[in-house]
Amino acid sequence: KQKSVEMYTDLLDYIEKLQNKNINLLFDRTFFTEEVYCRLGFKEYTYTDAFEKFLKRLSNFDFKIFYITLYLSKEEEFEARLNRADKGVTKYAKFSIESSIKQQNTYLDVAKEIKEKYSDKINVINIDTCIGLEKVKETIIDILQK
Repeated sequence: KQKSVEMYTDLLDYIEKLQNKNINLLFDRTFFTEEVYCRLGFKEYTYTDAFEKFLKRLSNFDFKIFYITLYLSKEEEFEARLNRADKGVTKYAKFSIESSIKQQNTYLDVAKEIKEKYSDKINVINIDTCIGLEKVKETIIDILQK
């Protein structure tokens, strides 16, 4: 846990230094994922205290912040996505339909919690990827251009 806390503290220090620099930043699988994996029991510790601290700090930065969750509304889509040839393997999470649905639901729970606590500072957006890759791209571009 300590290594993760140090890593994300350093990341937030870096982000903080870039305030007012007219720069766009994009992050994937940061302390949000650490929290999700802990909630699911993939890690042997709890992370909520660090997660809450990091989230509060992030919400105070002078950036337009988007928290985007990509999800599947149709459970039958999981099988097709999980069986694709280029699917990566993660050390902590076995990719099964059941595990993927639990992960997705936990990410959606986290998104809901962020929206409830920080809607004035963090734009929470959930995008159903069943609409297709091109439509997802268009949706994200539209969101970011507003």
